[in-house]
Amino acid sequence: MTHQHAARDLQDFIAGLPKAELHVHHVGSASPRIVSELAARHPNSKVPSDPEALAEYFTFTDFAHFIEVYLSVVDLVRTPEDVRLLTYEVARDMARQQVRYAELTITPFSSIRRGIDARAFMDAIEDARTAAEKEFGTVLRWCFDIPGEAGLEAADETLRLATDDRLRPEGLVSFGLGGPEIGVPRPQFKPHFDRAIAAGLHSVPHAGETTGPQTVWDALTELRAERIGHGTSSAEDPKLLAHLAEHRIPLEVCPTSNLATRAVADLDEHPVKKFVEAGVLVTVNSDDPPMFGTDLNTEYAVAARLLGLDERGVAELAKNAVHASFLDEAGKARIVAEIDAYTERRLAS
Repeated sequence: MTHQHAARDLQDFIAGLPKAELHVHHVGSASPRIVSELAARHPNSKVPSDPEALAEYFTFTDFAHFIEVYLSVVDLVRTPEDVRLLTYEVARDMARQQVRYAELTITPFSSIRRGIDARAFMDAIEDARTAAEKEFGTVLRWCFDIPGEAGLEAADETLRLATDDRLRPEGLVSFGLGGPEIGVPRPQFKPHFDRAIAAGLHSVPHAGETTGPQTVWDALTELRAERIGHGTSSAEDPKLLAHLAEHRIPLEVCPTSNLATRAVADLDEHPVKKFVEAGVLVTVNSDDPPMFGTDLNTEYAVAARLLGLDERGVAELAKNAVHASFLDEAGKARIVAEIDAYTERRLAS
């Protein structure tokens, strides 16, 4: 079999493989189709409604520019109906890629400060979640994250929305921290994470994407991170890699995102192989897929190439995400069994 045929067979295998995704953003998952519909609803936005023009709009010069563009898309989500449409359509796109379970990072502060009623926002995402599970079979859970660039005010409000029993949505499982890292030290959010953890939420901050390994240490020691979003610079610190491996703290790796935001200069320089060689549990994710011109299937193909994986290796990678998720044990066992059955069936044919 030629190399080209083998690659195509692996891509076909990935396309049908049942998967879980742990690091993917709500607004950042809005496909050109969804963004076009939202932009058409709100014609006073600077976001183009033409899908072809969007591809150019989603070309980033650096991380700061990415944040600027991202926030312009956030600004398109102005009503509970927009929130519901976005959430439901994101689930539809996931289902097409055989995503059985996803923890979707949502930044409620950004929408609520734009005038959406908090109760209406929660009802919209929950309505979309239950409809998506019923209609597509994709189970969604939420991570509420603090937009770091908005500071302590945003942290206070995100914590309130995540812990107020009258507002907290049923699907909420974790508490995160996103946005730029430079100039946004992790330790200032320790009280917020302490309270979120006390309320039964898991800690999943971004760290070490555009800053050094100390940011990852801060996330671990100050925010009690159970998983690390990105963690790209962890590769620079052997002690940190050993700590992550020993304590089985997974990294949510998003290769194409890291290239698009210039966190890595070249995909071939991506540290994912170093992580695996150090024994760190790695999960593959798409982050903000349409904005980065990717999807989860593409990220698996990239990871397979960088790690030299065959079908069984890719299946193990898919199981990593299931094991690292906050799904209940019965749910995990069900998806793992489905991955195994699919793999055996495909390899026997």
